[in-house]
Amino acid sequence: MHAPPRHPSFEERFDPAVRILPPDRSWAVRFEREAARLRAALGAVADRIEHVGSTAVSGLASKPIVDLQVSVGALQPFDHYAGPLARLGYVFLPAAAASGDDDARLFAKPPQHPRAFHLHVCRAGSAHEERHLAVRDYLRAHPDEADAYAALKRGLVARRPLDRLAYMHGKASYVVDLEQRALYWARERPERTG
Repeated sequence: MHAPPRHPSFEERFDPAVRILPPDRSWAVRFEREAARLRAALGAVADRIEHVGSTAVSGLASKPIVDLQVSVGALQPFDHYAGPLARLGYVFLPAAAASGDDDARLFAKPPQHPRAFHLHVCRAGSAHEERHLAVRDYLRAHPDEADAYAALKRGLVARRPLDRLAYMHGKASYVVDLEQRALYWARERPERTG
């Protein structure tokens, strides 16, 4: 089966979740609960489920959206994971495909803004999987980098409150640089994640 068409909410600018909150311990609890639901729904399809993104970094201010990453053996057939995810209330958002990332698919829950979860389904061993884990671990190990990232996010939200697209565009080049630093760090350190 081919991926469904782009969900209309992908183009919406206004998003009440585009606000930066102080670090919250409940984000880790929300991840654990949702990860348990995903494990039950996906079974052996999921090789691993990780908490990624800003809410996965203790002490990092963030939007109140928990990012999860599910690594799978292959992205096709799409229905192997998309069907169970739909039954859990996730909607497919082809943001990764639109950006040219053939190693991942993006889902969100609930379908409308504000969202509680973003779910990245990626091919196990892919650059997408490695990048998300490297950034998470790098920010955990470098509080100064986490502080700089939080300052950027706060500034973007202060200039364009609740504007999801402006927020995404405003941090894009910073995130690319952050990913490069994180990948270099992850590949050079003696003990590797995983």
